[in-house]
Amino acid sequence: MLLFDSGAGTMHRLLEAGVGIDRISFIFYSHLHPDHTGELVSFLFATKYPESYRRRKPFTIVAAKGFTEFYERLKLAYGKWIELEPGLMTITELDDRGRDHLDCGLFDVDSTPVKHIDSSLAYRITAPDGRSVVYSGDTDLCEDLVSLSTDADLLICESAMPDGMKVPGHLTPSLAGRIAAEAGVKRLVLTHFYPECESVDLYEQCRKTYQGPLLLARDLMEIVLDREG
Repeated sequence: MLLFDSGAGTMHRLLEAGVGIDRISFIFYSHLHPDHTGELVSFLFATKYPESYRRRKPFTIVAAKGFTEFYERLKLAYGKWIELEPGLMTITELDDRGRDHLDCGLFDVDSTPVKHIDSSLAYRITAPDGRSVVYSGDTDLCEDLVSLSTDADLLICESAMPDGMKVPGHLTPSLAGRIAAEAGVKRLVLTHFYPECESVDLYEQCRKTYQGPLLLARDLMEIVLDREG
């Protein structure tokens, strides 16, 4: 099972979804801001304790170059509480300056830098049958994200602020829709809503630029991709 980012509430939501952390085989980090990495420490601590129930299956963290240094600095604060036994956790760093590829056996990963901070990556996961999901992470309008998302079955795209309230490094519904339309994605899910989004019709704003199947993300949402997308 794959986990993308681990912001506040992740551990609780995993339990609500019936997913024990021992089922997570890969964690993908889009970047290192606290709202995307805040519960990494909790995940590592729960992996190690209590001893009688600690995780014993290896897992992999995938992130941009610099993540290993980030983890080493976390250990300066938390020490042995988040130091795992050798071989249990592998860190794989992908290029933060250009496209990269990772063969994970049961699926392929393609990544590209996006316009947010230096460590920001978007990911495309492709199954053996060709079905694909793109996770944008945080980003501004970005041609690299369009290229990565081309013909994807699902694009999970940030839309932090409403149209008319755009801030640098983030998208609005109509801009996310523009990316989805240009890429020809089969389905779009908007996510990463700031409080300002609560008082506007994000669906209607996205419809200015994207006419395909559209969902607004909510906690514990389940999406099934059939072979037709």
